[in-house]
Amino acid sequence: MKLKRPPSTQPIPASARRVFKGVIFDVYQWKQKCYDGKIKIFEKLKRADSAMVIPIMTDGKIILSKQEQPGKKPFIGLIGGRVDRGETPLTAAKRELLEETGLRAKKWSLFIANQPTSKIDWVVYCFIATGCEKISEQNLDGAEKIKLLPVDFDTFVEMATTEGFPETELRIKLLEAKLDPKKIKNYRKLFSSK
Repeated sequence: MKLKRPPSTQPIPASARRVFKGVIFDVYQWKQKCYDGKIKIFEKLKRADSAMVIPIMTDGKIILSKQEQPGKKPFIGLIGGRVDRGETPLTAAKRELLEETGLRAKKWSLFIANQPTSKIDWVVYCFIATGCEKISEQNLDGAEKIKLLPVDFDTFVEMATTEGFPETELRIKLLEAKLDPKKIKNYRKLFSSK
């Protein structure tokens, strides 16, 4: 699967220089001529992209996760994480699915790829993984607790459209679909095990 990385709405200019290299975030700065003619320093963060997964079991159940991470309130969201250096977004999605659920999927398709904010150079890829079957136990890193929540399509839509669901672009798409009978019917088919 060949993926094109969505461009930022406010790209880091070639003249920018990295002023901080962190574990997750790097900070870039550049001089910017403003509308009043003055020169100001602009900044933008850059981080590794993320790969999120909507796993669908062979019985049609969609897997959400109840997660706990240090310093964060427990939340319900999708399976996924950071795209490591040298990985493609799809490779990262497959790795995250196996590590966080013990599942392997027969078929993969890209559902959403977007940059959620203009102040961070960061793409979130959201994949649909169908025909999932358990092949191993979870292999979680020390900074996460994940409980799997198998749900039907209607419950998935309700849970994913509640305030606080972390994947904003998915929440928006599903909220729009709830208002459009044709779109929700198409999503019901898209998020099936067939």
